[in-house]
Amino acid sequence: MLREVTATRYVTPLREGGSLPGIVEADDLGTYVMKFTGAGQGRKTLVAEVLAGRLAQLLGLRVPELVGMQLDPVIGLSEPDEEVQDLLKASGGLNLGMDFLPGALGLDPLAFAVSPAEAGRVVWFDALVGNVDRSWRNPNLLVWHGEMWLIDHGATLVWHHNWPSATASSSSASKPYDASDHVLAPFGPDVASAAEELAPRVTGDLLAECAAAVPDEWLADEPGFAGPGELRDAYVRTLSARVPGLHERITIGEPSRDGPSRAPGWLTGDLPHGRRGERSARR
Repeated sequence: MLREVTATRYVTPLREGGSLPGIVEADDLGTYVMKFTGAGQGRKTLVAEVLAGRLAQLLGLRVPELVGMQLDPVIGLSEPDEEVQDLLKASGGLNLGMDFLPGALGLDPLAFAVSPAEAGRVVWFDALVGNVDRSWRNPNLLVWHGEMWLIDHGATLVWHHNWPSATASSSSASKPYDASDHVLAPFGPDVASAAEELAPRVTGDLLAECAAAVPDEWLADEPGFAGPGELRDAYVRTLSARVPGLHERITIGEPSRDGPSRAPGWLTGDLPHGRRGERSARR
């Protein structure tokens, strides 16, 4: 399970993020980027953040610490923005915090070199979790103390927005992963070596450990499932089915630099006021 803290001060919203994440201080004296259950796609993006983020950590990729954050909406009463006020009011209880990396910069592929081996590990991982949001448009990679850190995994596990389709066929497991627009594509990702290194480590037990980190309350009342345990099993089965031959399904072609984003509409489109889609928490 996630370590749990309590938010004590709402510092400021991060307006680059489509779901208005905010910088928040907690009772452990830490500072976090907080993502809210009341934003955009709601708790499913938090499930994806935790499950994918924990999996990345266990595979040796750098992801800031994730914590559960208890929120009393009263801490945001001094925030003048009405939309932020509404978001806080809708998000009382358990939310998600990501350790804030002070001084971190967004990765610029023209200024920061990434080896083919490291690029391959990230691309292979993104293909496994179906990440549609680590493109050159929105890298979701930070450079901190000379190291590359992965952030913002709310746009992974996209099949859990339509479980009947995901569980009725194996199409999600066999579907190619187009990495042409991936921010690390220019570095010649060695996905074959990444598969050799990482695939044997993605066992049922490892995935079950990742799923166990997701709080029960974010998994409750999912249509078609008897409870959180059954839903966790579905995540494990779906991810397990994606591993065999994954690197052979990763394609890298010409990036669509002059065209629209290939991400789904729920990620890139404008939603009505107060229902912004989950996007980056870049800082």
